[in-house]
Amino acid sequence: MSEYEYDLFVIGAGSGGVRASRMSSSLGAKVAIAEDLHLGGTCVNVGCVPKKLMVYASHYHEDFDEAAGFGWTVGPRAHNWAKLIDAKNKEIARLNGIYGTLLQNAGVELFNGRATVTGPHEVEVNGRRITAERILVAVGGWPSVPDIPGKEHVITSNEFFYLDDLPKRVIVVGGGYIAVELAGIFNGLGASVTQLYRGSLFLRGFDEDIRHFVAGEVRKKGIDLQFEKNIASVEKKADGSLAATLEDGSVMEADTILYATGRSPKTRNLGLEEAGVKLTKSGAIIVNDDYQTSVPSIYALGDVIDRVALTPVAIGEGMVFAHNTYGKGGRKMSYRDIPTAVFSQPPIGTVGLTEDQARKEYGEVDIYRSEFRPMKHTMSGSDERSLMKLIVDRASDRVVGLHMVGPEAGEITQGFGVAMKAGATKADFDATVGIHPTSAEEFVTMREPVPQAQAAE
Repeated sequence: MSEYEYDLFVIGAGSGGVRASRMSSSLGAKVAIAEDLHLGGTCVNVGCVPKKLMVYASHYHEDFDEAAGFGWTVGPRAHNWAKLIDAKNKEIARLNGIYGTLLQNAGVELFNGRATVTGPHEVEVNGRRITAERILVAVGGWPSVPDIPGKEHVITSNEFFYLDDLPKRVIVVGGGYIAVELAGIFNGLGASVTQLYRGSLFLRGFDEDIRHFVAGEVRKKGIDLQFEKNIASVEKKADGSLAATLEDGSVMEADTILYATGRSPKTRNLGLEEAGVKLTKSGAIIVNDDYQTSVPSIYALGDVIDRVALTPVAIGEGMVFAHNTYGKGGRKMSYRDIPTAVFSQPPIGTVGLTEDQARKEYGEVDIYRSEFRPMKHTMSGSDERSLMKLIVDRASDRVVGLHMVGPEAGEITQGFGVAMKAGATKADFDATVGIHPTSAEEFVTMREPVPQAQAAE
């Protein structure tokens, strides 16, 4: 009989923690999991799921406008923010229930409460001490806001999804994908949006062509992008509005200021350092390739380890952990060629290396690039354009980077991600028959590389 109450105790019932607990239980482990907020973690509750639903909602105004070009007459319309939030909340509640059922059906015991680590093999939940052979920390991340005067008056992505009303004037601070997505939602639903970013161009880490192209498209949709601008302080006025004083001394007024300036691992007050678990300066848990921390019986995965903060990555890490710990083993998580989508408007799809990364790794590369007006917009009246780009290692002919801005970019990139994972070459792309007429066929019909002088600009 085991000297511990459980083989595995998981702290955090987000995507990674739930998958790890379910798979470990299916492989014969006795598993418990604790969650002090909502089942499903950030993605289900205040992240990818509600965000995508609200992106759908915010895009309808363009659909209505474009319908006229195809002969439709669309009458007066108005948006009901409260109805959207209520419908979104009901869907999230449904998903929470599904997560609970999945855990129950897998034989995982759920503790509703905050768990803290009190030793290498012990946690405390709701005043109860529980022992486990292994502890897995999967608590995710939390939005971070700079320590500026008046920070108590701003909101983050967490509060965005529960606003009582749609604000008329919004300032979004940040240049990452969350800031871009939420600015697009606000704008699409009718708010006047200004997006501030302290750097010279947003979406750092993405391909340069993509960054510049999206900036142009976003501006065409009416978002006031202001780069190299940052807020120094925020003051709440008597009428409830907010006055933001920028670092250059100028003042901007808004009804809501949303900060999307990064997320931090949610490791404070978990008892990790007291138990001997080593953290980075940012609070991320340091792990090896098997997600084992400096304390051999304590593991961690997902956003809390600060590798690739994506829900499917956390799920993949959970699968690797479960199979290596309780199954046949031998699995490793690959962080190369992970397909990614940004649900900006228009959306971004990307997999593999940026042009700069490819040049550093391979030296000589060929660049294929195509910018065009999608077929739909030849009649819709929209001036939105699409961009597609391939990066090819000249020596091996292998496609090492694929990037897109345009409708259904995420769906299209997912499929090409399989091809790239399998090592597809440009010759393989060229030999593939395109589906006509689609935007996706552009990836298999680009024949001439961009001249080197132009590619290097």
